[in-house]
Amino acid sequence: MNTKADAVRAGLSRGLIEIKASLSNPAELLSGYLLMPAIFITIVFLLGDGEGEAGATVGSFVMVGGITMLLVMLGTATVTQVLGSEREDGTLLRARCVPDGMVGYAVAKTAHLVGMAALCLALMIVPGLLLVDGFTLRGAVEAFTLLWVCALSLLALAPIGAITGALMSNPRIAVSVSMMPGIALVLSSGVMIPLEIMPDWVQAAVKVFPVYWSGVGLQSALMPAEYAAAELGGAWQLTRAAGVLALWAVAGFAVAQRVLRRAARHTSGSRVQEAREKAMKRGY
Repeated sequence: MNTKADAVRAGLSRGLIEIKASLSNPAELLSGYLLMPAIFITIVFLLGDGEGEAGATVGSFVMVGGITMLLVMLGTATVTQVLGSEREDGTLLRARCVPDGMVGYAVAKTAHLVGMAALCLALMIVPGLLLVDGFTLRGAVEAFTLLWVCALSLLALAPIGAITGALMSNPRIAVSVSMMPGIALVLSSGVMIPLEIMPDWVQAAVKVFPVYWSGVGLQSALMPAEYAAAELGGAWQLTRAAGVLALWAVAGFAVAQRVLRRAARHTSGSRVQEAREKAMKRGY
């Protein structure tokens, strides 16, 4: 009997159940799937179809920034919230108590994140392609670039959310802790505010983090080809983008695996009960 294979199958099944549950919950459907696409498409219509740098429209610039923000929120805040909440309610403890339960748990969370990301991105990208001037996929190469950039970006960002959720005892505070640096990186990465106006040290610092390279990849897929001239270096640096994102993903998962194992070892029934009592005192 292969317990790991059974755990993987159970994890995939649970992940699908969680996706269906989130889609059947009106509040989660609105806040988790529809809110951010609605916000950014509304911003585009309020700003109009003015032309920005190198022939790119303001609308296309805003939409790429919105997709980058969406990836950051999914990979950090969403993962942090889910993991922190499930530490508190005992889900992580129950997973640890069954054979290869942590394998099944990881598969379930991965399936849920991938499904949620696919739906959220579709709700952001498809209306943008239909409604926003200058926001377009020019061909099959750009469509493939969009797919691998989104996938690698989530792989690079999700371990950050997992580590934050595993280390902090209060999931609500953990979400805030993970969101603020993410928002700061999006704002300083050149996808919403031109990087050229930033101080030199900011331009150098943001290139260390995955958010900047996610933006580069998304812009190469969804912005006019002429916009590459406005990039630092005058061309898309997709090979470097893939390398940086892959490095963050590999290093992040190595660290996250150790942190999650440590969190699981230190989770006990008494700690879960203590966390529940604290949550009741907080009122949420």
